[in-house]
Amino acid sequence: MGSTRHRHRSAVAAGILLGLLAAAPLAGAQAPAGAPAGLQQDVQFDRYSPLATNDELLRRLLTPLQAELTRRKLAASGKALATQPVDVSVERFALYVPPRPPPGGYGLLVFVPPWPEARIPSEWIPVLDRYGMILVTAAHAGNDASVLGRRIPLAVIEAQNVMGRYPVDLDRVYVGGLSGGSRIALRTAIAFPELFHGAFLNAGSDPLGGDGTAVPPRPLLYRFQERSRIATVTGSDDSINVAKDAESAHSMTRWCAYNVATRTIPFMGHDLARPDALSDALGLLQTPPPANPARLDACRSALDSDLAKGVQAVRAAIDAGRPGEARTMIQALDARFGGFAEDRLVKLAQDCRCGALP
Repeated sequence: MGSTRHRHRSAVAAGILLGLLAAAPLAGAQAPAGAPAGLQQDVQFDRYSPLATNDELLRRLLTPLQAELTRRKLAASGKALATQPVDVSVERFALYVPPRPPPGGYGLLVFVPPWPEARIPSEWIPVLDRYGMILVTAAHAGNDASVLGRRIPLAVIEAQNVMGRYPVDLDRVYVGGLSGGSRIALRTAIAFPELFHGAFLNAGSDPLGGDGTAVPPRPLLYRFQERSRIATVTGSDDSINVAKDAESAHSMTRWCAYNVATRTIPFMGHDLARPDALSDALGLLQTPPPANPARLDACRSALDSDLAKGVQAVRAAIDAGRPGEARTMIQALDARFGGFAEDRLVKLAQDCRCGALP
């Protein structure tokens, strides 16, 4: 109960709880009769997404113990979790739509900004035209906004609303961001691989597992491994994030996700990607990832073996009457394996009765 890691996870769950307690959504406005092209400001959307409910956010974005702690805190408080974390009717978005849709449909890039306003980078517009790529971004979704309460659900809602208004090639739907928004884009791509087929990371990335991005449930992870691409663009003078890019790419390899391309731009700092770098990243994202089933199967088997050994060690500690050691190992496994462990860690914590789930 008193370990530093356990107190940290309790604090995380409490913060998540505050971000998810939102008012029930109001009825949305009707979709516009036409779907205009060009640069659009103060755009309103009217669709909610079943992928962006609070239950789905808990399941996809938290580790099993974090999600269970959040549910228990809600139950103890007597409060119900709202179905949706945001009220679409009061949200505003910026949208750029190229004048001519490609034969196979538009591409779509949902951009998560670090700043609070909904702003389309004007220097990117010629690249968006060349690729037939719609860009959409939300207001009040910057680094100060709640991650689970706003930034990630808004990204999902943006994608599904644009796809409902315009002919979009489902294989060219991506999420991207700058700085802190780039880290959110990575979390979103990993948690929603059936929607986003890749991520454009501009000056920001995190490792998968451990103290970084939580590993999603196994079916989502498998889909991410097989179909998603990651393209990172960071300035050479942004040394901290160059190092983080390398750490993130290494963690992806550990988790059997091999489709990561990293580009370091000479003489650039912690800045918005230049148009040529954006163009290169979009080209990488829409290149189908190479298939290597034998390598992927071997990597997945190794992960299963490591998890089984960890679970066995916990059960040995429980049987030997060492609850503190068992609690520490459960929490470490939860951080490392996340949703890949499915419900095994919650069951271990319940069987342990050692404070991993107070």
